[in-house]
Amino acid sequence: MNESDDTRAPAAADQELRRPAGKTGHAGPVSVIMPVRDAERHLPESVSHVLSQAYPGEIELLLAVGPSKDRTEKVAKELAAGEPRIKVVANPTGGIPSALNAAVRASRHPVIVRVDVRSRLPAGYIAAAVRALHETGAVNVGGVMAAEGVTPFQRAVAWAMTSPAGVGSARFHTGGKAGPSDSVYLGTFRREAIENVGGYDEQYLRGEDWEMNYRIREAGGLIWFQPELRVTYRPRTSVRQLASQYFLYGRWRRAVARRHPGTMNLRYLAPPATLVVLVIGTLAGLAGVASLAARTGTWWQWLLTAGLVVPLGYLIGVLVVTARAGTDGRLSGRAVASLPIVLATMHLCWGAGFLTSSRRLVKAPRSGQRGGLSASEAQADRAAATPDPS
Repeated sequence: MNESDDTRAPAAADQELRRPAGKTGHAGPVSVIMPVRDAERHLPESVSHVLSQAYPGEIELLLAVGPSKDRTEKVAKELAAGEPRIKVVANPTGGIPSALNAAVRASRHPVIVRVDVRSRLPAGYIAAAVRALHETGAVNVGGVMAAEGVTPFQRAVAWAMTSPAGVGSARFHTGGKAGPSDSVYLGTFRREAIENVGGYDEQYLRGEDWEMNYRIREAGGLIWFQPELRVTYRPRTSVRQLASQYFLYGRWRRAVARRHPGTMNLRYLAPPATLVVLVIGTLAGLAGVASLAARTGTWWQWLLTAGLVVPLGYLIGVLVVTARAGTDGRLSGRAVASLPIVLATMHLCWGAGFLTSSRRLVKAPRSGQRGGLSASEAQADRAAATPDPS
């Protein structure tokens, strides 16, 4: 997969997003699906970005609402009451893949736009995505997860999420040239591509996009990365939330790799390898220091103590990255100070999740089982959801 940087100027990308879809003849109706849970604060803004799209075709927005600890369900219903384009769909399990499948079943249109409640679509996003879907012949088109923070901590997380130092060379994080891809952020799908593979596998509490995109590619579908499709994403706001997010990313990424070994690459092995080396080096170094303090043993004490070079080297590397981040104009002050802990949290929690991932997370599929969405059920549900023209 080509991971080279995108060479188009930002102005050209912005112009591409603003070009009306109607001028290409591709402005058919679309269904936007959004899983929603514990999102009272983010939901109104995210919905407004969907409904204010500069798209000449029909848009319906389906909010798949799971059990929440806040007023999410009430807010969703209030938004739907004042806007006929919004439909609230129940998601009793609260899982993201089950929410997405429920929304697909309840939707009516041939193009499905997957949106996250933390995402903020630019005005021309749907127009550009639908145009790319038709022009490339792809069955799924997506772009860049353009993380942007509000607080200093969020800004540090956003920097790490868009830098190879934080997340490696994945194009949907760091950008790159347009072209075929293993997976993309969010995604604008041809409906039949989702239904033909049985939809999202509801066993995957994370990594559902990676997993379904792999099945789509195995079925012969083209996944296309379009760098102009930049979606603003609001990062987590605390170390605890970030640690949980990246631990689960690593945990479920390994679950996907067990089911589909072809999805694995060296980039995903870097965090667990780093964690293992750090633990071994630290334990060896501490044992050496203890032996030296007790004045027992011989030369091997110094060999063990040399293990402390590993965590020290990692710390120096993180600080060098932080120093460079402080000079590139994107971070300053408290955001720069937060970056070392952000980088270490992302690396080590992802690695810990990967290493401790249990085989029992996902059961082996039964013969003929693909995902959580039956094509025949989806067609029946869609027919039932379509208003009678009479």
